[in-house]
Amino acid sequence: MFAFAIWDANEKVLFVARDRVGKKPLLFAHLGDGSLVFASEFRAILQYPGMSREIDPEAIDAYFSYLCIPAPLTAFRSIRKLEPAHWMTWKDGKVEMARYWKPEFSKKIKISREDAEDETLRLLKEATRLRMHSEVPLGAFLSGGVDSSLIVALMSQLSDKPVKTFSIGFEELDFTELSFAKKVAEHVGAEYNEFIVTPNALDILPELVRHYGEPYADSSAIPTYYVSKETRKHVTVALNGDGGDESFAGYERYSAMRIAEIYSRIPKFLHKSVASGLEKILFSSHKKRSRLGDLNRFLSGATLSAEQRYIKWISAIHQNGKPQFFTRDFLKRIEKANSAKFIESWFGCNSELGILDKTMLADQMTYLPNDLLVKVDIATMAHSLEARSPFLDHQLIEFAASLPENLKMRRFETKSLLKSVAAKLVPRDVIYRRKMGFGVPIGTWIRGKLKDFVRDHLFSASFGRRGVIDQFAAMKCVDEHLLGESDNSSQIWAMLMLELWYREFID
Repeated sequence: MFAFAIWDANEKVLFVARDRVGKKPLLFAHLGDGSLVFASEFRAILQYPGMSREIDPEAIDAYFSYLCIPAPLTAFRSIRKLEPAHWMTWKDGKVEMARYWKPEFSKKIKISREDAEDETLRLLKEATRLRMHSEVPLGAFLSGGVDSSLIVALMSQLSDKPVKTFSIGFEELDFTELSFAKKVAEHVGAEYNEFIVTPNALDILPELVRHYGEPYADSSAIPTYYVSKETRKHVTVALNGDGGDESFAGYERYSAMRIAEIYSRIPKFLHKSVASGLEKILFSSHKKRSRLGDLNRFLSGATLSAEQRYIKWISAIHQNGKPQFFTRDFLKRIEKANSAKFIESWFGCNSELGILDKTMLADQMTYLPNDLLVKVDIATMAHSLEARSPFLDHQLIEFAASLPENLKMRRFETKSLLKSVAAKLVPRDVIYRRKMGFGVPIGTWIRGKLKDFVRDHLFSASFGRRGVIDQFAAMKCVDEHLLGESDNSSQIWAMLMLELWYREFID
């Protein structure tokens, strides 16, 4: 992982580069006089004399689609992100940049399932071994999911003493995997430490906003921040399981994309009868109401094109819903914006790929660097903790990309190959269960201890003056959520984090 700059004093050339998958950030501003300013944090680059804080409407529009701002955009019109796997040069006031790496999904290898499992394990074990080199205390995040459990199991094999593990959970049982994390730690002989996040954790929101520097609404930033804080009390380096889902087909949306391809080809008169059987296949929630909501979301996008379907499923506010959400003035400012382009370009660049590979490529190029890796880098660096990710080893990513789709996902089973690998090292009941993800009970908190905080910010005069969100629409969104008529937690959280960011960086 790296972001670096080299100044060639003889040639008067600046060379800047960022790592392949985007673990480390690099911000830059190419100013009107030709000069270049760069930094790793917004708070640093904004200190440059005369640096404009003018907001980029296109970036705010994209933020409400993805809950983060995709590279190369930032919330500030004058500042851009160098994209992952890119280099940039500056000379005589001119900037050039280019991509130097991307995973190759189109060149498939012929390999048996057994050999694929063996090679995956070999590469992952070597990637883990390399990332355990440390002169300071080392441990691991352990969520209780497949990826982090596998990393901890391999670390335990490679270490001559118990691995220190750190897990985080919530009082709300639907959002907690601590029992599985503890079981894994006991199975591999690791040291287990856990921490419970309560709604009082929201006291740190202003601090989070300062660290992120631009609107960021992935609510799992809260537990990530806290587990980093607790982990740093014991170790200086922590390994994690980030990247396993994107390379080995771990998200439910991957099976949903496959099923939707089949569903879209079924005659319409059969859709209703087929839909009734999809609910239990696709969605992990134990709550009937939540599963039905997910099913309706699936059906609403199932007959769209692949890229539009993906965008609809991952968007907090889909493009079609924005006219009811944004003010008329803001809609005029973004009439030429197209937040879908950040996804469409990756779906369209390899037309010969299968739907699974297309979706994983889009995730690796967008969701992973723009959301997940930003979250972890900011949370860990805020506490001087170094996070290392064996699954993001480029040789492992390249190998996974070369595997035929049916090895990574067997029928509609997510992460089929990796589960087979993990089952050799971790209890099977930990591996073969519904994926929970790193969810946060934000919806419950908004209806409870966070209710007044949300109203104070989103019903305030300052929020209305921003000119982005129609305040009546915001009030309606909050009231519907509080009454239990719908789950609007993502939209409310996005609006709240935007308002907090305005107060911290713009007012």
